[in-house]
Amino acid sequence: MTRRELLAASALVLISRPAAAYEVSHTDAEWRQILTAAQYYVLRQQGTEAPFSSPLLNEHRNGIFACAGCALPLFSSKTKFDSGTGWPSFYAPLPNAVLTSDDNSMGMERTEVHCRRCGSHLGHVFPDGPPPTGLRYCMNGLALTFIPA
Repeated sequence: MTRRELLAASALVLISRPAAAYEVSHTDAEWRQILTAAQYYVLRQQGTEAPFSSPLLNEHRNGIFACAGCALPLFSSKTKFDSGTGWPSFYAPLPNAVLTSDDNSMGMERTEVHCRRCGSHLGHVFPDGPPPTGLRYCMNGLALTFIPA
């Protein structure tokens, strides 16, 4: 199976989620108008941006990282850390901001992180982060916007 086929198969998981389950929902055509092509690939097709490609990786000001799909505040800059992985990483989300689900695509067992309000794919969470949670929320920068404090 090619990488493209694997990515297409993994996208079926997100597409099969009922849109009515989220406070913010749009048709596929509406999402394509709202988002850039790269954001659509990440947020709606469970894609992953290239490591070290996001300007948010080096965002160190105080503020809030919000969902690029619906503007829900997701992470405080106070929980951001340099994981060395090439993606913006946080040790904890804001309360009631994200949901998780099992992601067994691409031959790996991972935990997907998505926006609680619109269901957009944000990235994955891993159990190798710093204290106090020991978690690493490894997020795609394309899935986020930054709101300075």
